[in-house]
Amino acid sequence: MSKGKNQKLKLYRLYRFLLRKTDENHSVTMKQIQEGLEQYDIIADRKSLYDDIETTSFFGIKVEGYKAGRNYFYKVVEKPFELAELKLLVDAIQSAKFISEKKSRGLIKKLEEFASEYEAKELQRQVVISGRVKTMNESIYYNVDAIHRAIDQNRRILFQYWKWNLQKEMVPKKDGKFYEVSPWALCWDNANYYLIAFDEEDQIIKHYRVDKMKQIKAKEDRRNGRECFEQWDVAEYMKRSFGMFGGETVLVKLRVKNELAGVIIDRFGKDIAIHPADDNHFYVHVYVNVSTQFYAWIVGLGTGIELVGPDRIREDFSEYMEAVRQMYE
Repeated sequence: MSKGKNQKLKLYRLYRFLLRKTDENHSVTMKQIQEGLEQYDIIADRKSLYDDIETTSFFGIKVEGYKAGRNYFYKVVEKPFELAELKLLVDAIQSAKFISEKKSRGLIKKLEEFASEYEAKELQRQVVISGRVKTMNESIYYNVDAIHRAIDQNRRILFQYWKWNLQKEMVPKKDGKFYEVSPWALCWDNANYYLIAFDEEDQIIKHYRVDKMKQIKAKEDRRNGRECFEQWDVAEYMKRSFGMFGGETVLVKLRVKNELAGVIIDRFGKDIAIHPADDNHFYVHVYVNVSTQFYAWIVGLGTGIELVGPDRIREDFSEYMEAVRQMYE
């Protein structure tokens, strides 16, 4: 049998054909495999294909053969990503506000290459139901890459920070003045991507929405703030912050209804100490970054939770509630 023009790509094309044309519920015959390879100018006899099918395991897939009637069928039974895993990744991409619609579609299209053609249709159906608000900043990929590179190289960065105005336009804050920070970490909260950095002007830790950063430039200057971050725990920081709003870190005491124990554990983790207050309530002490977002979280739980102390935080919360109440008189 004469060889085709692209024989060197035989194994790769065989792997791609099996991955895209078969899955747990779809199989192909040896003849269909040969015809599929011929489309790429690759000629293969049955004997060589038996060995080649075994060799595809080096690509991370497992092919199973079985007889049904007069024919022998082949299908991929193990592959790098299961369909359920791909659906999880698709949903994560769709949930991420910091990834634009265009970039989301591109990423999902690439993920489809790890599924059969039949499974890919299920991924597309999952995309349709999203309907979530997405960023309009197409440079998000490059922002993340630039920040990671600066962190790896221990360098400060400059950038402009943008916001929406009433005309629904993105405009720079501080009249376009560049912010200078020492980047230390990136985190994902409430479907947005944030940079955690040491602010060079105010000499404190701040965070910034990555999709609102533009014109990122790395400086030659080394980063500052190392002493602040040596004992810094990103997971602990995320638990203390509400809506990624900053504020004074305070140890607060809360009185909570027993049925809301799950809410408290989901928010602050299982390591917190819970002490009974009475038959229906418990006390818990947690560190939080005190902000209006924290107060709004307390309000959202209604009579199920009480901010007991410290007194100055309780008084500040009471003043916040009074200011809101007066708006509706």
